Amino acid sequence: MSHVTATLDQHELIAILDFGSQYSHLIARRLRECGVYSELFACDTDIFQLKASRTKLKGLILSGGPASVYQKDSPHVKGNLADFGLPILGICYGFQETCHQLGGKVVPGEKQEFGYAELKVFKDAQASLLFKDLPEKFSVWMSHGDKVVQLPSSFHDIASTDNTEHAVAADGAKHIYGLQFHPEVTHTKNGTQILKNFVKQICGCKCDWSMAEFVQESVDQIRSVVKDAQVIGAVSGGVDSTVAAVLMNKAIGHQFHGILVDNGVLRKDEAKEVVERLRVRCGVDIDFVDAAELFLGKLTGVSEPEKKRKIIGNTFIEIFEKEALQFDAKFLLQGTLYPDVIESLSHKGPSATIKTHHNVGGLPEKMNFKLIEPLRFLFKDEVRALGLVLGVERESVYRHPFPGPGLAIRILG
Repeated sequence: MSHVTATLDQHELIAILDFGSQYSHLIARRLRECGVYSELFACDTDIFQLKASRTKLKGLILSGGPASVYQKDSPHVKGNLADFGLPILGICYGFQETCHQLGGKVVPGEKQEFGYAELKVFKDAQASLLFKDLPEKFSVWMSHGDKVVQLPSSFHDIASTDNTEHAVAADGAKHIYGLQFHPEVTHTKNGTQILKNFVKQICGCKCDWSMAEFVQESVDQIRSVVKDAQVIGAVSGGVDSTVAAVLMNKAIGHQFHGILVDNGVLRKDEAKEVVERLRVRCGVDIDFVDAAELFLGKLTGVSEPEKKRKIIGNTFIEIFEKEALQFDAKFLLQGTLYPDVIESLSHKGPSATIKTHHNVGGLPEKMNFKLIEPLRFLFKDEVRALGLVLGVERESVYRHPFPGPGLAIRILG
């Protein structure tokens, strides 16, 4: 299968270089909450190439990470930060990497610092940008073992804590800033506002990212790609497939065909409710297949959960392949989300392996579809917001997730 995904080049971009922190995705989420589009990139991404391909790149954020900058094989930025010509914000490891590269010094701390600390903001021109409209003292969340003991010569401190002299530092002339704490976690008071100040006050972003804008952009792109071709997609009633189906229907109407397979192990009345919601209330063309007896027959006597999952998955593929033939479709819709994508990016972080268990995943290459993924760059909370913009009722958008293999896995024996 080939892939067709959304392009969002028309939006201003903050690029997050991911050094493997478990919090990296939170940085992107917080920025998007501020109305600024952001993506994660591998920490060794060529920034000059990125600037050439993404002309609306407005700034860089260097994430945290579990490594130590002075150790062999630790991850580093490709190129000199001072040469990029972009505002930069280093967070935790990203701050240490900035100092390490630009002539400062990072050493192992006498003890690891994990938990709350009170940040004291200095009266300073650079501090007035990054901490605009914030109090002089507030709690932040520290999580580091190393510490900066010497700043690069062009940097100066703009905030400190009792245990961390260089808690926040800046090179105002080059618009490079560093935070030893994590503004992206909810434990840090005013953390989102700090990030918003960076992107607005320092990077000059207009904050033009919203799901209302995304709808029309996606509709236009889907139409330009699909043209008069047919599109099919499996729907399950979950929020991702529901929103993807409604978006596709808005773009191309009945050129899209949703296939709902009742495997006999859905929640009570699930299939009936999904058909009612999508076909009747949302106007989506739904092909309903009642295959409960076939699935339950194959599951008879099987008690091992993984074997059940494979039986359900393989049987679903067989049915989907058969149903797909009647539509002569060129494209296959899939509800891939951004977390599924970024799990393959981080440097030796907790999300180093991409998922292989999408609800609609595993379809064989021989089906020869082009895969269309309009939600590929969205987080789950954005998908829910998108669903509301598209008119999907709140109950459906916020319904509790349910695994594809359904009750078969949850029922022992």
